[in-house]
Amino acid sequence: MPRKQDYSSKILKILGQKKAVSLPELQNIATELPNAKYAITRSLKGLYEAGLIEHVASPQNNYARLTKEGKKKFHSLKLDNDNTLVNTSWDGFWRIILLDLPETRKNEREALRYLLKKANFICLKNTVWVSPHPYEHLFTNIKKDLGLSTELMIIVTDKLDEETNLAFLSAIKN
Repeated sequence: MPRKQDYSSKILKILGQKKAVSLPELQNIATELPNAKYAITRSLKGLYEAGLIEHVASPQNNYARLTKEGKKKFHSLKLDNDNTLVNTSWDGFWRIILLDLPETRKNEREALRYLLKKANFICLKNTVWVSPHPYEHLFTNIKKDLGLSTELMIIVTDKLDEETNLAFLSAIKN
């Protein structure tokens, strides 16, 4: 029988694909297993208490949707997924992310740094992260989801001076 954590991750993945999902639809993810409805209810309650989801009521139904923190967790789960197909051979393009969040948003900054590290980005300076791996689409979605229009910049380039190119290659190898 799947553990509670498995249901929580499954719920986050479902909610990450849509704006909101009805609670009856979420309850239906475990139709075959005994006690699954109880486990899903407990998982939903835990996600709500952790601030990862919120309930939205409408006249027709009750819905759940991801909060800002839930979206961060969802993106982290995407990076943990073994099925993620990311080409690890270098395509000649550098992905450079400039991250500039003030001290007042320290929790968001730390969560983004964690995601950058999980995506194998290397921190060159406090706010400059670089990777040869094509994760720019994931971080474009994170930027949009978290409303980081000026705080997070994504640059994809193959044009670097030779010295910087060697420094990036050296940082990636170490």
